[in-house]
Amino acid sequence: MAEEKKNITEVKAFARSIHSSPRKVRLVADLIRNLPVERALAELRFLNKRAALPVRKLVDSAVANASHNFQIPLERLFIKSISVDGARVMRTFTPRAQGRAFALRKRLSHINLILGVSRDAGKAKKPVPTAAKKEAAPETPQEKLEVVDQETPKTEATEKKRSRFAFWNRKGKTGAKGDSKGKHYTGFDRRGNM
Repeated sequence: MAEEKKNITEVKAFARSIHSSPRKVRLVADLIRNLPVERALAELRFLNKRAALPVRKLVDSAVANASHNFQIPLERLFIKSISVDGARVMRTFTPRAQGRAFALRKRLSHINLILGVSRDAGKAKKPVPTAAKKEAAPETPQEKLEVVDQETPKTEATEKKRSRFAFWNRKGKTGAKGDSKGKHYTGFDRRGNM
């Protein structure tokens, strides 16, 4: 029988009971999601967070799994998904006033990583940059005037349309142009009437 070559599309790695809270590890995990592995490792190397070290070790472990078990080169790998779950919570106690003991909850994390394998080397899933704006030729003053003249003529309905802030101009109400303290202000003012 001929052996069928398996088409590997993803490689998994796990880190259990990491001594950091899930909320802190998720901040690091969100930064590297959907990045090529080379770029993710560079981001983690220079990230100034304590949770970056265990995440970087986990990515290295997944890359080692891919290269040793499936002979997949580093250039074809990207981070398909990374999730951080809560693990057990260690409780310690600290003494407080009047003989009380307050509980400290030391949270641990489980990190699950799945690396995807792209078909083309060097073309791992990278975030697609937005299309660059095409540079238009600078307009001359004549062209600007023509654009202003081509605007639609104002009809009576658009001229009589009330402003959203027309309620400020009703009788008895003063807006920003009137008395800044209001008509009925009775507070003490050392500056006198200004």
